[in-house]
Amino acid sequence: MTPVRRNLEFHLPEERIGDWHGKGTHVSHFFNAMSLFFPDGERFFIDSVRAYRDDITDPNLKEAVRGFIGQEAMHGREHEEYNEALEKRGMPARRYTALILKLLNVVRRIEPKGGQLAVTIALEHLTAILADVVLREPRTLEGSEQRFAALWRWHALEETEHKAVAFDVYQQTVGTGVLAYLRRCFALLASTFLFWAMVIPIHISLVRREGKLFDLRGWMTAVNFLWGRPGTLRRVIPDWLDFFKPGFHPWHHDNRRYLAEVDELVVEVEGFNKAAGASV
Repeated sequence: MTPVRRNLEFHLPEERIGDWHGKGTHVSHFFNAMSLFFPDGERFFIDSVRAYRDDITDPNLKEAVRGFIGQEAMHGREHEEYNEALEKRGMPARRYTALILKLLNVVRRIEPKGGQLAVTIALEHLTAILADVVLREPRTLEGSEQRFAALWRWHALEETEHKAVAFDVYQQTVGTGVLAYLRRCFALLASTFLFWAMVIPIHISLVRREGKLFDLRGWMTAVNFLWGRPGTLRRVIPDWLDFFKPGFHPWHHDNRRYLAEVDELVVEVEGFNKAAGASV
């Protein structure tokens, strides 16, 4: 599976940033909170894989790394625009992203490049299994504003397309022995804890700034969305646990059938942009 760099621009409607999701503000800001992690997170992923680029001997994997870097760069660019829309709405997006960058810089300082790559494959696993839910469960984005929905589908498709690249680099360069296995398992445990320990307070803060902190109906909708139906977080638990199997590989979760949707999505986004140009 060789990732393909796609230079898509979504030109998100900034006025919808707080309520773009079909389930309302509380679910919109759950996704928005995750978006804040992507620009600096993607750069961390790129740096950790690039550090091993000269050690890769497999030409197919070298090509996959180039595609991985290209895709992650595009994701970072589009989520920077996304996060700026949050800032314009009065949300402290830049303050939150500065905190995220500080945390990633701590990882850069205390972990050697093998540890940084372990963190990358752990976080890539998290994003891949969340992406899989977006792709296999239509209710995840049902009723949402079209451009926002298209951006999240695009991100999910490309996360799926390149989900094994960093893992393959890790296996070829760091290894597949007991120590490499223990390092990646610890990285997933630590990364999962830190990720949600930051996402949840940011999510609550964004909702509070919308003036809906005590909107119980909105919170019930969000809890049902995440843990009931469709159960976005509930559904990823078995796949998250699979990472701890000694022989795990990301493509053991073979969902490449969804990649057939990529061309249709590209046409859809190009149609949005043409329509926007015509209206101007």
